[in-house]
Amino acid sequence: MKLTKPRLALICGILCISIFPILVKLKLTPGLISAFYRMFFAVTLLLPYVLLSKNFKLPTLKFTLLAALCGILFASDVAVWNISIQDSSATQASLLTNLSPVWVGVGSFLFLKSKPATNFWIGTVVSLFGMVTLVGFKFFVELNFDQAFLFAVLSGILYSIYLLVSKNILSEIDVLTFMTISLIASSIYLGILCYALNEPFTGFSDTGWFVLVLQAVICQLCAWLSVSYATQHMRATRVSLSLLSQAVITSILAWLFLEEKITLQMVLGGIILLFGIRITFYDKTIILKKLFS
Repeated sequence: MKLTKPRLALICGILCISIFPILVKLKLTPGLISAFYRMFFAVTLLLPYVLLSKNFKLPTLKFTLLAALCGILFASDVAVWNISIQDSSATQASLLTNLSPVWVGVGSFLFLKSKPATNFWIGTVVSLFGMVTLVGFKFFVELNFDQAFLFAVLSGILYSIYLLVSKNILSEIDVLTFMTISLIASSIYLGILCYALNEPFTGFSDTGWFVLVLQAVICQLCAWLSVSYATQHMRATRVSLSLLSQAVITSILAWLFLEEKITLQMVLGGIILLFGIRITFYDKTIILKKLFS
């Protein structure tokens, strides 16, 4: 598999996103306010750069509003995922959120001209089986269908809608302009929401503030500039499925920094998951009849 610039950007984005659940699980700030500062600090850093370097090109009203809509969708995704992670286990929240490739595939099939290829569906099934193996089959029997469960599922749906909408927008405007508009919309939306719900904007420890800045720089700017660039040049279905690999990297980081155990079953599940992702990058269409003949 040739490592083109979009694929390298996607790998970089996945690595940066994988840190996020670890930072949220520290619970140094409330989930909703954490989402706000992730967007606010990111746009505070990005806006001066795009204005001074003249990389911001105001698009037409239609695409400006669509980029703003993407910002609201993504902000909602991060907010409900943060709450889900803090109110349940990071495993449950990550697993259910990562069902987004299924929603992206269905959405692409229904609404986009570019339909998911056969390899996508095969890769999706293999990757989801790998994720189930990674987490453990017993986990599904013990799922708690509470608010945290619903928020995690909602997060995956919101992210899939975001990815499908942003794919069309990024074919018309550049990544930096898109990110700037969407981050401004995210910050305003989450700021109003936090104020309405009486979320605390101050009073955090020095470590808490540092983690908030880290989320903005690594998990937002670096990650989503990379992912947006990849989305611009690759199929949305392929990007969404590739993001499943963050579960594997997050598990390794949790083992290193949160002392969570990694079992042989988790290793096997991770290998199956990554193999499923690799299938989607296989250029020749896989014909199931030939495999079983």
